[in-house]
Amino acid sequence: MSPNCGVEVTGIQLSQVEGEAMGTIKQLIYENGVAVFREQEFSPEEHIAFAKRWGQIDINQYFPLEQKYPEIAIVRKKADQETNIGGAWHTDHSYDQIPAMGSILVARTLPPKGGDTHFKHMGAAYDALPDDLKQEIDGLEAFHTADHVYKEDGIYAKTDMGSELRGQDMKTGAVHPIVIRHPHTGRKLLYVNSSFTINIVGRTREESLPLLNRLYDAALSAENECKVVWQPGTVAIWDNRVTWHNAMNDYQGYAREMHRITLSGDALAA
Repeated sequence: MSPNCGVEVTGIQLSQVEGEAMGTIKQLIYENGVAVFREQEFSPEEHIAFAKRWGQIDINQYFPLEQKYPEIAIVRKKADQETNIGGAWHTDHSYDQIPAMGSILVARTLPPKGGDTHFKHMGAAYDALPDDLKQEIDGLEAFHTADHVYKEDGIYAKTDMGSELRGQDMKTGAVHPIVIRHPHTGRKLLYVNSSFTINIVGRTREESLPLLNRLYDAALSAENECKVVWQPGTVAIWDNRVTWHNAMNDYQGYAREMHRITLSGDALAA
């Protein structure tokens, strides 16, 4: 964890959290971007029950689903696979008209080492932008899509991960402000990411990239980053509006399986 991103919460079991304690956890995540909980006893049933106490669940359209528990998406890399899911900086579901609020990710199978997940705080990223750049992006919108990633001829289809994914006939696309305000804290957040943001509205991709790349470079500052080192019993909950994340692919020859529930979000506004 770092001063600008992430918080670790101790002394509670998520399976028992409700009421005022749930409200406190939500606020911690809204402010810090991601919260980490260690030594959790969190069965699939408890995972789902906690998510329902939080709010609504979005059923994942791409990842394999746990057959018995369709609310749970399986984020898996087999021991003989080279490609991992989420191995680049991104914000989940920015390509949806109403992006998912965030995710509850539970470690189920871990390699002996590696497979950490890094997070960047987009409120800290925006705050650190020079004033002239803030003025330049004020009022601008950007187009997001995942078609180039998940479609039949997309990035994943060309790897050993492609056959695992679902929904390859879907089409995605949404326009969002480049700077949004968090619906609960009111904080300004940078809302573009290099995986799913294609262009600034009214400009071609080629015309958009110089400005987008300036924003990506600013967001990648080490001061905005924290790292979740996974352990058995670890649960992480993050806010997609506040963070980017990147799953490290540094455990070749070992399996890693995480169970993810996606939480419904709100329409974004500047």
